[in-house]
Amino acid sequence: MRKPLAGGICLACLAGLAGIVSVAVEANATDANPSIPDLSGLWGRSSIPYERPSSGPGPLERLRLPSGARARNSQLGDYTDPILRSETAQSVKHFGELAQTVGVSDAETECWPESPPYIFRIQETQIIQQRDRILIIYSYSNQIRRIRLNQSHPEHVTSSWSGDSVGHFEGDTLVIDTVGIKAGPYSMLDRYGTPYSDALHLVERFRLIGHDEAEAAMTKNEKEYGRVQVGYAVDPNYKGPGLQLQFTVEDPKTFTMPWSGVVTYRRNIGPWPERVCAENVHNFGVIDDPKLPTADKLDF
Repeated sequence: MRKPLAGGICLACLAGLAGIVSVAVEANATDANPSIPDLSGLWGRSSIPYERPSSGPGPLERLRLPSGARARNSQLGDYTDPILRSETAQSVKHFGELAQTVGVSDAETECWPESPPYIFRIQETQIIQQRDRILIIYSYSNQIRRIRLNQSHPEHVTSSWSGDSVGHFEGDTLVIDTVGIKAGPYSMLDRYGTPYSDALHLVERFRLIGHDEAEAAMTKNEKEYGRVQVGYAVDPNYKGPGLQLQFTVEDPKTFTMPWSGVVTYRRNIGPWPERVCAENVHNFGVIDDPKLPTADKLDF
């Protein structure tokens, strides 16, 4: 099994990123419509599972035991949920059984690209907003999504790990429409192993929300699923607005109906640690693991 390298700060990466940000800020200041909200910046979240929408079908959740409590295993999904087609329910059940016995692999542990919406689990996210496009950067392996603004999908979409994404603003809300998301051996929609097909259609709606609303949403999800301690990236002293993502998944080959989920962010405390996934037999940088290899002299 491949494991991520957890290391220190990659100064070269940060320097390059700073250059990208400066260009993005300049483009925004010069060209952006002042009526369009600026979603740029570093954002963080405190728990991995999706939040439920205020109404309608929601995302798959951890299996409830007869006692009413959630199963302790974080990868045991509720395969009885009516949003699942029968074959999908069997996949989720099988994944959960493996998670309780021999263990399971996913895109993170196997260093595969993480497609949306699975990639929303990552705690640190950066949005770079420009006049004609938006970049969303995720800290884990520096994965990047590129959203073209005010354009259409091509007539024939070539599938890719991030899919083809186009966006536009509806008032204060950024709407992103994504199709053509590629599937691989470890592709899934959530930590419960829920699969998806080539018919997957994802719609995301980003908007700024008040600080109190964002804090309340995060607190509620933490009480249900716990707070992520490694990678916890929310600035507790920031009192400005939060960012909320409401997304809808449509995939008639996998689900019986469309369903929606919510992800709430607050300002990231920074700086980002470098977490690069690579094939190796050690999780370097973790306590009790061998020292990170170093070179005695420069290679150039």
